[in-house]
Amino acid sequence: MRKKLGIVLGILLLAVTFLAGCGSSPAAENSTGAGSGKAEPKAAQTAPPVPAGNVTIKMLDVGQGDSILVQTAEQTVLIDTSDVDEQDKLRAELQKAGVGKIDKVILTHPHADHIGGMDVVLGEHEVGEVYDNGMPSTSKLYLDYRKKMKAKGITHGTLKAGDVLDFGGGVSFHVLWPTETLQQQGQAKGYKHDPNNESVVGQLVCGKFKMLFTGDAEKKVESELVQTVGAGLASDVLKAPHHGSKTSSSPRYLKLIHPSACVISCGEGNDYGHPHAETLKKYHALKAKTFVTKDNGTITITSDGNGYQIHSEKGDARE
Repeated sequence: MRKKLGIVLGILLLAVTFLAGCGSSPAAENSTGAGSGKAEPKAAQTAPPVPAGNVTIKMLDVGQGDSILVQTAEQTVLIDTSDVDEQDKLRAELQKAGVGKIDKVILTHPHADHIGGMDVVLGEHEVGEVYDNGMPSTSKLYLDYRKKMKAKGITHGTLKAGDVLDFGGGVSFHVLWPTETLQQQGQAKGYKHDPNNESVVGQLVCGKFKMLFTGDAEKKVESELVQTVGAGLASDVLKAPHHGSKTSSSPRYLKLIHPSACVISCGEGNDYGHPHAETLKKYHALKAKTFVTKDNGTITITSDGNGYQIHSEKGDARE
């Protein structure tokens, strides 16, 4: 009897030992970030999708303003529309690129040099959706394009940090700024708006290729992104913030992005002196090739999701 009891106890002991060994392993805990004390940036947690085809990004030569055309295997996207007095240039650039329907328009903030071409876009193209930064504005240009969108039944959306837009063909746009908290603050009566620092900032991802879009965000926002996104800012190409102004491109921000190329949109002989010499020096210190629309014309970036190529209509990059 004792012998049988000993056998049963032995079997139970082995079973308990086996079950204890089936608990979560250190590898499983590490894979979810357990015990790290700090979540990794979103970009570092998920593997980039494999692109179905190339992405082409054109920084259009539209004078003193921003307008960037993104074309994938499935969609045409326009980020900003330049200034009111540059509408003829925008029209010509879109015609030259063979643009018909525009699936998505992203307006980073309601300054005239970013939304001034909406008459051309809404009046001469079929538009699927328009997104902005979710901040109210009393700008006549802003109110006019919203009215025209409503009349045409065009979908309006707002973008906040954490949102991801699908551009098709394995290309996505990850929104980093503004935050939902900032948007909520912006709805309050008497809130003092700072449109540049309310700009949509986002990272285009196509396989291993990344490009950072910055609107006119200045050092205040850059400091926030250094803290909240950190290493996730790393990108192959930087759309220079605020047309190459010295109010942006802070050293720590640039160090984390560490781009191999920078592209700047600004007009010939502009009153602001863009791009500022001290900003160009910072890009030079990074050994980043720098292209400026006023010197190089339209700048075209293509990627197959691995490497990328960059070409300009005229002149060479600033080394």
